[in-house]
Amino acid sequence: MSAAEPRVLVFQHVAIEHPGVFRDFLREDGIGWTTVELDDGESIPDLEHFDALWVMGGPMDVWEDEAHPWLEPERDAIREAVLARRMPFLGFCLGHQLLAQALGGEVGPAATPEIGILEIALTDAGRSSAIFEGLPAAHACLQWHGAEVREAPPGALTLASSRDCAIQALAYGDRAFSVQYHVEITGDTVREWGEIPEYEQELERALGSGALAAFEADTAAHLAEFNRYARRIYDNFMGVVRRR
Repeated sequence: MSAAEPRVLVFQHVAIEHPGVFRDFLREDGIGWTTVELDDGESIPDLEHFDALWVMGGPMDVWEDEAHPWLEPERDAIREAVLARRMPFLGFCLGHQLLAQALGGEVGPAATPEIGILEIALTDAGRSSAIFEGLPAAHACLQWHGAEVREAPPGALTLASSRDCAIQALAYGDRAFSVQYHVEITGDTVREWGEIPEYEQELERALGSGALAAFEADTAAHLAEFNRYARRIYDNFMGVVRRR
């Protein structure tokens, strides 16, 4: 691997849940990436050709294997990447849950679904973790999930928590990280996700009918802050990739 040109593999589960603002950071750094759209039946390539794996969010749940048969090979690929190859890994929302499930943790419906601009707090492990270096110990983020990691995998560390979700971020070893919330958002994210029926229903159950416009406005007010946090996480993660 050239330190300046790592090869990033991205698993997507719906076209509009992509790396978001992280794509801008990759372009600025001259780094290409390969996207596998699993929900469209695209095949997972040989992980040998990549230096890092990102797993994005999606409206499905990790236990819906019958409806989404690609979930099993995706979990296999995550295990191969993290355990066998020790590849740097970054998971977002569903990707966070898939990492936990693939490594032996427990995922289920959230006792209290989280949707909106909410606060997370880093744990002691999070405050000393490479992935969160330079971030405030407590900060706002965008949440949109109805499932959660109920039990972390054996050997994993919980890096962040919120009032209603104890496991907001995980680390497995020194190269695999995941977050339940969304750091990758752009100015279009909330509007685009609001068009997904499952997300729209979750939003209205949590915040009431017609909540999308207010959610968009609240997100826009925080977007510059969120993008700064995203850049810091991206830089921290790519530092892990280059040290590998």
